[in-house]
Amino acid sequence: MEKILRIFTKESGSINQAALLLGSFTLLSQILALFRDRAMAHFIGPSPSLDAYYAAFRVPDLIFISIASLASITVIIPFIVAKMSGEQVTESARKYLNDVFTVFFALMVSVALIAFIIMPNLVSFIAPGFTPLYQAKVILLSRIMLFSPILLGLSNLFGAVTQLFRKFFIYSLSPIFYNLGIIIGVLFLYPIFGIAGLALGVVLGALLHFGVQALASHSSGFTPRFSFSINFRDIRQVAITSLPRTLGLAFNNIALIIIIALASFLKSGSISVFNFSFNLQSVPLNIIGVSYAVAAFPALAKSFGSGKTEEFKKHLKGAARAIVFWSLPVIFLFIVLRAQIVRVILGSGSFSWEDTRLVAACLAIFSVSVLAQGMITLLSRSYYAAGNTRRPLIINFLCSLSIIILSYVFIYVFKNVTVFRYFMESLLKVEGIPGTEVLMLPLAYSAGTILNFILHLIFIKKDFMSEELFITKTFFQSLGASFVLGLVSYLSLNALSPVFGTTTFLGIFFQGFISGVMGVLAATAVLYLLQNEELRDLLKALRTKFWRAKVLAPSQEEL
Repeated sequence: MEKILRIFTKESGSINQAALLLGSFTLLSQILALFRDRAMAHFIGPSPSLDAYYAAFRVPDLIFISIASLASITVIIPFIVAKMSGEQVTESARKYLNDVFTVFFALMVSVALIAFIIMPNLVSFIAPGFTPLYQAKVILLSRIMLFSPILLGLSNLFGAVTQLFRKFFIYSLSPIFYNLGIIIGVLFLYPIFGIAGLALGVVLGALLHFGVQALASHSSGFTPRFSFSINFRDIRQVAITSLPRTLGLAFNNIALIIIIALASFLKSGSISVFNFSFNLQSVPLNIIGVSYAVAAFPALAKSFGSGKTEEFKKHLKGAARAIVFWSLPVIFLFIVLRAQIVRVILGSGSFSWEDTRLVAACLAIFSVSVLAQGMITLLSRSYYAAGNTRRPLIINFLCSLSIIILSYVFIYVFKNVTVFRYFMESLLKVEGIPGTEVLMLPLAYSAGTILNFILHLIFIKKDFMSEELFITKTFFQSLGASFVLGLVSYLSLNALSPVFGTTTFLGIFFQGFISGVMGVLAATAVLYLLQNEELRDLLKALRTKFWRAKVLAPSQEEL
């Protein structure tokens, strides 16, 4: 066991190595998340009940993001380190953590209690289009789920200790246990308690998430206790440092609340369709964008703090090019193979072929912004590393506002302009399916996200990169290879369709898998001929035993 744990405490040789290892752990968590969604699709499917379940997440999620991120790992760790004596836990460090724990716990419980009481008033903002019966279900489910932000928030706090003592393997297990709890809710609690069983599964997952971090923290010598003489000056420093980042995360969550509110007026099942597609597109985002952004952040902060401007630029450009290199092929792959991906992952039981086509269409629209979402995670961290939290805060606010406005505008145009509606339905092959208005919500989200990326890129070039070429060469090389990938995959799909058929799970799986592999091989050949620098770096990282790199885990509120 010591040998195993030692693997996860070694320093990484490069950002590529750290990102590959983090991506591997994230992949395990995301696979479990896909099993979670498949279970929901199979046993419940897009329906008013599942809509109520997803709508019920909005208030607990907002509480978690708005408060838990105030005590995030990136903020807490430097304060704890400053109060420690080398690797030794001091009374000053314990006192500090106890103060944060006491204030944080009291705040989380107080806000959750207030939300519990006023939930009947909040439901008219979360799901105004629901009938009174399903609004009552949202109230019930939200009240049960209010335990989860408290547990996840405490887990996030304990996770700072876990990371501080480099217990990265244990830290990485928490999201896996969280998804496992939800799966237990679907498989065992839902048949007993109905839709309330899903909410109980969420609470169980949060409890498991917290339990892992609490045990790891205790074994490191930190067992937080309630403090009755709190140093509010230290607490205020943490809150002030975290506030801009917290507001940025909250703005995006508020935009999602408005989107869910709009979807509640659409055909029943629309919220489920939106969430299924959103979760699917989050898989490559978390594996690629978040992995490289998190892996790059320590190097960016260290370079900028040391005044090494050129080194800062080098790390930023390297991570940005890697995100572009991976994201563009994923976009083309997801667009071409969208029906096969959705059908293989979600297509069983209560999940119909019409549901498949609608979720696949939403997935294609979301996929267009995967590159933008990944780059935003990196570029915003570049500003955080430089100590500038104001710029990304303003950009995130404006773009969250644009997502809300575009959601209203796109739905109005879709309903009232027949030509536009016919064009979108024909383009995404969903003609004749009821509820296609939901397509406008991922379209608004993607458009606002791309605008966010463009603004970030403009200001990054202005503030850090001057007139230097940033990602241009990599973008066009990867774009050309991605076009080839898309074309080869599309032709393979058509050629393999008569061979495997489209009526069985194995037939659809092998049709999509072989087509995807053919496309990836063709794209790799193109990049090799173009002597792509990122492909060369990837091969180099794979040869250096990247699994021995140090795990760099993201904050839990981003998972």
